[in-house]
Amino acid sequence: MTVFSKVTALLLILATAACTNPNRFGGGAGGVNGQGGANGLNAGLAGSASDPTSPAYFNQTIGDRVLFAVDQSTISPTGQAILDGQARWLLANADYRAVIEGHADEQGTREYNLALGFRRANAVREYLVSRGVPANRLEVTSFGKERPIQICSDESCYSQNRRAVTVLSFSAITS
Repeated sequence: MTVFSKVTALLLILATAACTNPNRFGGGAGGVNGQGGANGLNAGLAGSASDPTSPAYFNQTIGDRVLFAVDQSTISPTGQAILDGQARWLLANADYRAVIEGHADEQGTREYNLALGFRRANAVREYLVSRGVPANRLEVTSFGKERPIQICSDESCYSQNRRAVTVLSFSAITS
């Protein structure tokens, strides 16, 4: 074996050992018996779903979408509850802007569904503004039926595609 091969093998072994050491950051792997959890290393980790100021928390805990009935842009009570949470989060995290995407199911023409998606996105925007979110932080767009999340010719798919999705982006707001 050449010196180069020995050095390469040694570096590979050291690198692998460093990657598998559960105590490499100190204090164990977190949580009880090495499991992550509320008292583990991931609790409140910036950007994680457990960090209440992160977009991941917004998407997973509060909810980033509201669903609509067939051919409707009226926000349901369930949708209102989600949007109330979104409004509170947006008010507490003023460095974020949001684009509200309107979507429709595959039924109907492309043009009709683009208009319906826009009405849905605008309904969400108006609701958030009514809850105190500054209008200059919210934009709307429509994808109509062009971006389904479920593809099938069945109500179970259609119902998931009739939605408005709030997509966050970090940016300094200028007045």
